[in-house]
Formats: sequence, structure tokens, C-alpha cells
Amino acid sequence: MKILFHWFISTFAILIAAYLVPGVMVTFSGAIIAAVVLGALNLFIRPILLVLTLPITVVTLGLFSLVINALLVLLAAVVVPGFFVSGFWTAFLFALVLSVVNWVFNSWQHA
Repeated sequence: MKILFHWFISTFAILIAAYLVPGVMVTFSGAIIAAVVLGALNLFIRPILLVLTLPITVVTLGLFSLVINALLVLLAAVVVPGFFVSGFWTAFLFALVLSVVNWVFNSWQHA
């Protein structure tokens, strides 16, 4: 049940972030699939990328992890039909807004 709730929150966060960030278009079904794909990418690919880019992440005081998030959003946009991101900086802003929206929803969940 907790997984379904988290999936719902992630889908809703993607819809909100797509509404707030110009250059991102997503359908409702695309948001549902994008939530699954982004979750899978964050579970399997992100840790490998973080280990491989650890030196540059340390030098940039962790800010390079935002670039990794943007690249994962771009990868999800390529894979998911109904989810379009116009470029890297749009993906960067989308990933930033998505992180903030997810943080807000997760803080409500634990309160």
C-alpha cells in the first residue's frame, strides 16, 4: 500500500512540476509511466552514476548531483511516451522543482 501511495505522490508531483516549468509537457498517462521510470532510474542507475562521478561531486560540493538528476529526467523523457522535455536546462529546472515538490509531499506524509 505504501508503494502505491508513493507512486501516486510521485505522479502528482510530476504533474505539478510540469505545470510550473515551461518546456515540459506531460499527459496524465505519461506522468504515471514517468513516475515508474524515474523511480526505476533513481533506484538502479543513479547510484552507479553517483559512484562514477564522486570526484566531481565532491569538488562541486554535491551540486553535480543536480546535473545527474537532470540527465535522468532527459533519459526518462526519451523513454516515456507522453513526457517531453525541451532541453537540458529545462530538465535541470524540472528536476529541481520535482525534488522540492516531492520533499513537501513527503514531509506531509511523515507529519
